[in-house]
Amino acid sequence: MARMHVAWRLLVPLLAAEVNSFSSRPSLSSFTTNFPTSLAMSTTTDSWETLQSAASNTSVGSALDQESASRTAGTGAAFVQNKLRLFGADEKPKLTLYRDHAGWCPYCQKTMLLIEEKRIPINIELVPMRSYGDKPESFLRIVPSGLLPALLVETSDGRKQVVTESQVIMELLDSWHPVEDGFKQMMPSEEDSASMQRYRQLSNLERELFSWWCTLIFRPEGPGFGSPGMLGKLMGKSSEPAMSGAMSGFLECLEKVDNALASTKGPWFFDWAEHPTMIDFIYVSHVERMLASAAFWKGLDLRSDKYQQQFPALNAWLDAFEKRECYLAFKSDYYTHVKDIPPQYGPGYDGGFEDERISFQKNISGKDGKSWTLPLSFDDEVQPLYRGPPLPLCALKAAGISGDNGELASEGTSYEKADPELMVEACRQMAGWKIASNGSAVAKFAARGGPEGSRNPRKGFGAELADPYAQSDQKLIPSVEVALKSVCVALLAQGGPSAHDAALNEMKDNLQTQISKDQARDVASSLAYLRDRIGVPRDLPLASARQLRAHLNAAIDVLH
Repeated sequence: MARMHVAWRLLVPLLAAEVNSFSSRPSLSSFTTNFPTSLAMSTTTDSWETLQSAASNTSVGSALDQESASRTAGTGAAFVQNKLRLFGADEKPKLTLYRDHAGWCPYCQKTMLLIEEKRIPINIELVPMRSYGDKPESFLRIVPSGLLPALLVETSDGRKQVVTESQVIMELLDSWHPVEDGFKQMMPSEEDSASMQRYRQLSNLERELFSWWCTLIFRPEGPGFGSPGMLGKLMGKSSEPAMSGAMSGFLECLEKVDNALASTKGPWFFDWAEHPTMIDFIYVSHVERMLASAAFWKGLDLRSDKYQQQFPALNAWLDAFEKRECYLAFKSDYYTHVKDIPPQYGPGYDGGFEDERISFQKNISGKDGKSWTLPLSFDDEVQPLYRGPPLPLCALKAAGISGDNGELASEGTSYEKADPELMVEACRQMAGWKIASNGSAVAKFAARGGPEGSRNPRKGFGAELADPYAQSDQKLIPSVEVALKSVCVALLAQGGPSAHDAALNEMKDNLQTQISKDQARDVASSLAYLRDRIGVPRDLPLASARQLRAHLNAAIDVLH
């Protein structure tokens, strides 16, 4: 297998000089600020502007405001909805990547991971996937096929060329930003025949793993080998079903991947780099989806203690990714994945380990009475939150939260021993900051869940919860705003658990006194509509999203 597809070898000489001429590599700038330390309690009669100001007066909100401004300017940290990445470049990039808006596409994800790790200056345009929206005509004029990701390259003489297919895009970007210009190495040297052979073997193994995953998840699971049957049961043999061929094949292939990782000094697939490389990115976007789907549809928790022991190198590799801020910026939670996988790959089939599957499905969907319900446990039973930075580093720094290595707001470490009260408050406040920053629009969106809402005058889409043309229940919007403001105030509470408890009591009183009984259930339906559409990482990181989901549920319980 050649490093690049032959057709694109002809494109490289034409564009390489143009790309190299405007790239640069200085490090990201940092910022410091003084933060206020208190938040006056607000009421639901306050405007969204007042609540936005209150959010900005928290240390976390102030840091996120500044980070948001930095991102708009093309600096700041990695973020799934960034539209410009400069990495210190002085000129506007001549490369534009078209990627999906919601952060669902695994091929867009791996391309962005390469861009972030190599620090490639680039423009980014966000486009809906067909599964949840119509692609704009302006994009289809450039990419008639509508494929994502797509790379638009502009040369100095005004010519524009479009490249599709993630593997081709990644290899071109890598070749245009070589090591000798100060960029990180992502591919083995073509002169290193042994490493190139390993790269080809690993690429083939990734396709084998992908095939086994599809067989396990998207096809009805056959009977297990060695099942005792009726005669066996009568003879006293175990009634526990044996593992299916699809499950065995998937786990055996994972063992091959684990062995490949264990053959290096770790944690990555190649020893010549102390950072993830091309092949790591090719694997991780689908492995991430395998973790979610295997847990939800098969009761197989590959991050559990059992599988930590069975696949130690694979789990060490995942641990290393989850300690990198640029990976966490694009990492989804299991709930988001089990909603975004079916429209892209087909429906998942229940099977595997039944008791575990039922338990995991309830946890992931927030129906176990714990995972989306206050009071939340510090960590999640199925998706550990603190193996790496659970929030943007700027928010952790503002909240004064140190990693388990003792350093303030650093990546490359876990946060499992962080101060629980500080962590929970920071996670809540990020959610409150998010709601306050666009409160009116969020309320209008949520009101689609009312009895006169969710009318779709045009068409539906493959994604279960996608209805981009739905209408809001106009009469319900004011009451939904009241409810959301009450939730926002509770999320923004400062002063530890007692202050938060007081804010929750105030939320309960506001909901009971300011929302009429004849609208209460309809407002609750609107809050549920919003809760079910909170996407990770598009809207919030999981540690913060679970707080928002749980606080919305607390309000729903009052209204019901």
